Amino acid sequence: MSDINPMSIALKNCAKTFADGTKALEPLDLSINAGETVVFLGPSGCGKTTTLRIIAGLEEPDAGGSVLFDGQDVTQIPIEQRNVGMVFQSYALFPNMTVAENIGYGLKIRKMPSAQVRTRVGEMLGMMQIEKLANRRIDQLSGGQRQRVALARAIAVRPRALLLDEPLTALDAKLRDTLRLEIDTLLRSLQITAIYVTHDQAEAMALGDRIVVMEHGRVAQIGAPRDIYQKPATRFVADFIGTMNRLNGAVRNGVFTCRAGDLPWPDAPADASEILFRPEDIRVTDTGEASRLQGTIASAFFLGDRTRLFVEVGEKLPLVVESTARRDFSRGEQIGLAIDPRGIVIL
Repeated sequence: MSDINPMSIALKNCAKTFADGTKALEPLDLSINAGETVVFLGPSGCGKTTTLRIIAGLEEPDAGGSVLFDGQDVTQIPIEQRNVGMVFQSYALFPNMTVAENIGYGLKIRKMPSAQVRTRVGEMLGMMQIEKLANRRIDQLSGGQRQRVALARAIAVRPRALLLDEPLTALDAKLRDTLRLEIDTLLRSLQITAIYVTHDQAEAMALGDRIVVMEHGRVAQIGAPRDIYQKPATRFVADFIGTMNRLNGAVRNGVFTCRAGDLPWPDAPADASEILFRPEDIRVTDTGEASRLQGTIASAFFLGDRTRLFVEVGEKLPLVVESTARRDFSRGEQIGLAIDPRGIVIL
């Protein structure tokens, strides 16, 4: 598969307003490097699929917007001439064809010689580990098998970019995990430019070189998965990505004071009135440990490798604590808490 030639993609002032006046996408500028995997992440209706369809050529941006492939303006070029592969949530496979015929369809309409089609289809069947399914009809396949066929069909034509729109949403959790790993391995081995749309945070974190978090048709933040998680730029990003705890209080002489107690924090900004932190940045302390926050366990859920605690500390919502301590926790138990200042976010 070394003959795939990935391309860079750029969006310039791309906005989208539908005929009924609905503004689906605010003006967007974005550059995607050749061979990069970029994940568009956000809730339903945020504009991520509209952006993907504009890149594919299924939608046109509003006047003044342009799509560039390797610096060439392709805004007016139809999808069949853009040399992109697409994988949909619905698979979009042909039910009247076998697996092999589905995979080879794009090659046939490109008038590739039959012998080459058979060779390429064989390669795709092997890559996706579905050789034994070659002669089956689509209605004889499981959801995971159908998604592998859809991926094989999209890659068979050697696209310069692969566009994936919620490809795993219809599958059960265990199968999603399996296919997520397979897709990641596939994208890395092909070194293809890939754009992946999802509302699933775990998929975005696992697959993306960069994540574009979208909110109400706008980009809320762009960054590497670690930056998006650890350094959210807005409250929306902080709340949408993972779990975020909050404490309200005030800073005096390097100590953040709140209803739960005092948090030593030598480098605290003097105007900090609210702090945010992830569940893994707070731990249950020993009974005799000094300078700790105080709370009451509202619920405790043993999850095998950890216990998830919901701790009341006088705020509107309880704190979420992930504890790996090998002990039992009881509802109503008073516990001490300590926050790692390195994990504190202020917005």
